[in-house]
Amino acid sequence: MDNHKDLSIKKRKVAIIDTTLRDGQHAMAHQFLPEQMAAVAAALDDAGVGTIEVSHGDGLAGSSIQYGFAAATDGEYLEAVSKAIKKSKLGILLLPGIGTQKDLEMAREHGAEAARVATHCTEADIGEQHIQLARELGMRPIGVLMMTHMVEPPKLVEQAKIMEAAGAELVYLMDSAGAMLPPDVKARIEALKSALGVEIGFHAHNNLSMAVGNTLAAVEAGADSVDGTLRGLGAGAGNAQLEVLIGVLQKLGVETGVNFYKVMDAAEQVVEPIMPRAQVINNDSLMLGYAGVYSSFLLHARRAAKRFDVDIRDVMVELGERKTVGGQEDMIIDVAIEMAKRVKP
Repeated sequence: MDNHKDLSIKKRKVAIIDTTLRDGQHAMAHQFLPEQMAAVAAALDDAGVGTIEVSHGDGLAGSSIQYGFAAATDGEYLEAVSKAIKKSKLGILLLPGIGTQKDLEMAREHGAEAARVATHCTEADIGEQHIQLARELGMRPIGVLMMTHMVEPPKLVEQAKIMEAAGAELVYLMDSAGAMLPPDVKARIEALKSALGVEIGFHAHNNLSMAVGNTLAAVEAGADSVDGTLRGLGAGAGNAQLEVLIGVLQKLGVETGVNFYKVMDAAEQVVEPIMPRAQVINNDSLMLGYAGVYSSFLLHARRAAKRFDVDIRDVMVELGERKTVGGQEDMIIDVAIEMAKRVKP
C-alpha cells in the first residue's frame, strides 16, 4: 500500500512564493546583479512559480551600512525582474521602520503586485498603515509575523488578527531563526486557521535541517501558501529548498502549479553557478537555530566574532538569551566586544 496517498493533504492546492531574489540576497551578501535577478526570475516564471519576491534581504530600502549595501537599487532590481517575467506576479517585502510609504509606491510603479509587510511577532500594529496602503495601491496585501518561535499560538492569533483587520488577505508565519520543529509549526498554523478568515502562509529556515519538514507540517495543518528558494539560497542555512519541496509535494499529490523538472533546471543551471558557496548547515548556522537567533545575523556575527577573536557560538547563545530580533544587528558588535573583554581583561 502506498501510504503517502492516504495523507490528508492529497489533492490540495498550495500557492508558492519564491524568495530566492530576496532572502537569497543574504547568502549573496546582497550582491545579486540586476541581470542575474532577471535570469533567475525568467527561469522561475517559466517553471510556473506563482509569485517571485524581490528586494534587499531586509526588504525595500534595506541597503545600508546597518544591513549591508546592495549591488543595485531596489528600483533597478524590480525593473529588471518585471521585464523578465510573463506569468508570475512580482512581489516585495517591506519592514516598517526600514521601508516607507514612498518605497511601497515606487515598487508599485515598477509593477509589484504583492506586498508582504513584515513585523516582529509581537508588533503587528506597526504594519497596519503599510498593509492598508498596499491595498489602496492595488497590490495584494500580505501580513508577515517574524520570529514566530518566540511566542505561543494564542499571542500569534492576537497579532495575526491585527493584520487581518488592517486588510491583509494572507498572513504569513516566519520561522526566521529556523528554530521550530514540526509540532511547533503545526500548533501555530492550526491556531491561525481556526481563528482567522483569511489565508495562512509559512516561511521556513533550515538551521536545524527542518525547513522542508516544517513546511510539510504547515501544509498538513492547512497552510494555503508556502515559501522556498532555489538551492535553498537564504539567510543562515537557507530556506526550504524549492526544487526539493516541489518534488515532495508532487509525490504527496499536492498541486502547486510548478513544473518539477523546470524548477530543478532553474536551480542547477541558473542559480548554482552564481552562488558564492554551497548552502549548507555548518556549525554557525546550526547555532542560529539552536539559540533561536534571527537568520540574517549570520554573516554579521561571523565578522564580529573574527574581528574580536571570540567564539561565534557563544555570541549566538548570548544573542538568543537576550531575545534579539531583526533590526538589532548593532547588538552583535556589543556582545562580541563584551565577550572579548571577559577573555582578555
